[in-house]
Amino acid sequence: MKQYKRTLVTSALPYANGPVHIGHLAGVYVPADIYSRYLRLKGKDVLFVGGSDEHGVPVTIRARQEGCTPQDVVDRYHNIIKKSFEEFGISFDVYSRTTSKTHHQFASDFFKKLYDEGKFVEIESEQYYDEQAGEFLTDRNIRGECPRCHAQEAYGDQCEKCGSTLSPDELINPYNAITGNALVKKSTKHWYLPLDKYQPWLEEWILNEHKEWRPNVYGQCKSWLDGGLRPRAVTRDLNWGIPVPVEGAEGKVLYVWFDAPIGYISNTKELCENQPEKYGDWKQWWQDDDTRLIHFIGKDNIVFHCIVFPSMLKAHGDFVLPDNVPSNEFLNLEGNKISTSKNYAVWLNEYLEEMPGKQDVLRYVLTANAPETRDNDFTWKDYQARNNNELVAIYGNFVNRALQLTKKYYQSIVPALGELTAHDKETIDEFKDVKQKVESLLDQFKFRDAQKEAMNLARIGNKYIADEEPWKLIKTDPERVKTIIYISLQLTANLAIALEPFLPFSSKKLRDMLNMDSFLWEQLGSMEILAVGKQLGEPQLLFEKIEDDVIQFQMDKLAATVAANAAKAAKAEPIKPVISFDDFEKLDIRVGTVLECERVPKMKKLLRFLIDDGLQKRTIVSGIAQWYEPEQLKGKQVLFVANLAPREFKNGLVSEGMILSAQDWDGSIHVTGLEDTVKAGSQVC
Repeated sequence: MKQYKRTLVTSALPYANGPVHIGHLAGVYVPADIYSRYLRLKGKDVLFVGGSDEHGVPVTIRARQEGCTPQDVVDRYHNIIKKSFEEFGISFDVYSRTTSKTHHQFASDFFKKLYDEGKFVEIESEQYYDEQAGEFLTDRNIRGECPRCHAQEAYGDQCEKCGSTLSPDELINPYNAITGNALVKKSTKHWYLPLDKYQPWLEEWILNEHKEWRPNVYGQCKSWLDGGLRPRAVTRDLNWGIPVPVEGAEGKVLYVWFDAPIGYISNTKELCENQPEKYGDWKQWWQDDDTRLIHFIGKDNIVFHCIVFPSMLKAHGDFVLPDNVPSNEFLNLEGNKISTSKNYAVWLNEYLEEMPGKQDVLRYVLTANAPETRDNDFTWKDYQARNNNELVAIYGNFVNRALQLTKKYYQSIVPALGELTAHDKETIDEFKDVKQKVESLLDQFKFRDAQKEAMNLARIGNKYIADEEPWKLIKTDPERVKTIIYISLQLTANLAIALEPFLPFSSKKLRDMLNMDSFLWEQLGSMEILAVGKQLGEPQLLFEKIEDDVIQFQMDKLAATVAANAAKAAKAEPIKPVISFDDFEKLDIRVGTVLECERVPKMKKLLRFLIDDGLQKRTIVSGIAQWYEPEQLKGKQVLFVANLAPREFKNGLVSEGMILSAQDWDGSIHVTGLEDTVKAGSQVC
């Protein structure tokens, strides 16, 4: 493996349209911070870069909701996010923003270089336009009926009900999500990055040269490449963002996916220009082959950081490429998906206010439950149990025992080491290789296992003291107690170093109690960190037990959010845009008798119907498997749209119509039918 002079660590830029939550922390920021702190402990040259992503549609939507400008929104949330990260101990060297002058100029220059060199393709296409509002609509500002599950308010890029990825063209009866206006298609011109041209290079670079990437990252990249890459727009029609620096591009801005990752570079430039004596020239971090670039991201950002951004850097030609992209899966909350739109989350700024002094508890729990290979779950009961049973009962208990016994017997002065017993040697052997174990795991980005291995030092220490029982030996063999306490104190000093990347606040507190003058990764595993005769500080509890009422408060808070969402959902959907009678007349709605009904293999949301339509038998596929067992529908008469164009699914199954259903206010689906039986094929009039 190549030895690099320096490491550049980036973490995904959070949208400045709301605070960050525990899903963001577990997926990106805690592991990135652990890795950066670890490298600093090793004395490596490392730069940890972050910042707020302040352009894009989510910001404009929030601004409209709050009746303010996009700049007002990003100013407020950038400050909230930055302050929360600082209080939580995320040790960025720089945390800037994409509305900065440095970023605007740098991103504009980046685009202009690629434009001047002919790296883009110009494509004119028809996109949805709101004639009354006089604007083109972004995917997130378009809503309509989902073609898969028929939810009525699917977005132009995704249906939040069934999770399907969509395009606006797939929506049924699309409309402006803000105004409710019907949409028309209008021609517009944009510039595209031809990813298809970079596909051969990407296949070689990723699939052959980076097989060490995490399976979820490698697998998602392979899936995209296997499907064939297509040109991707780098500009869009919007009034919020970085203006496209090309004549005739008025009213167009850089697409946020193009603009945001450039923020890693512009934020580095901003830092280095402000503190050149400390950080040097920004170009050495981004344009020197001796720099190792590591991106920490969530799985929803894999394609951008592994395929799109590297293609941008390759097209530009002057920048280093990522060496690794350790992406995590998603963290759920109490068994359900975290939802920012529904306020179903544990927000970092609120946690810091409601759980003061407990930064390390959350860091520990999120790392212990890190979704490194699959989605994982955060529960408040688990949070409480890990604090009380591990941080308090194991780590805190051992440290308190060692320091209190030292204070009681030796006035908090490190005693001399005497003759070692077999048990002493066995204990020392157990923890002397902790450096190699933890280091190996951290180098592989296995933070969950690394933290567990570091915590094992406290388990070793607890067992050692419990087995030796120095409180009994002090009367019969006081010289022996000196050795026991000496070994226990060296273990505590090792803990202060081993857990520093994971639990920086408690490690600092422990180092202060030990009066540790220095702490370096190289000292880990040593039996001589604390010198004989060293005066220690006053012992304090590292952690405190968390009582049931504290946890109940947090659980009640979530329950209130769920109840509020349910109450909000208990309203009729708004009426869709008015259509003419002629439009309605085009629909041929008929009665069909269900002859067969069965689940579709490997597609858990779908049921396959065989319908007698009065003329022939036809197959209809419907996404209602969550609400019905097939047996409930066999023999029943249902209403269906008979003249809908056939739709083919990925498994080759073709649906020849649409069964009409009603969605209740709670989201449940109910198939429509008739009170009386009629002949199959009867028309609804």
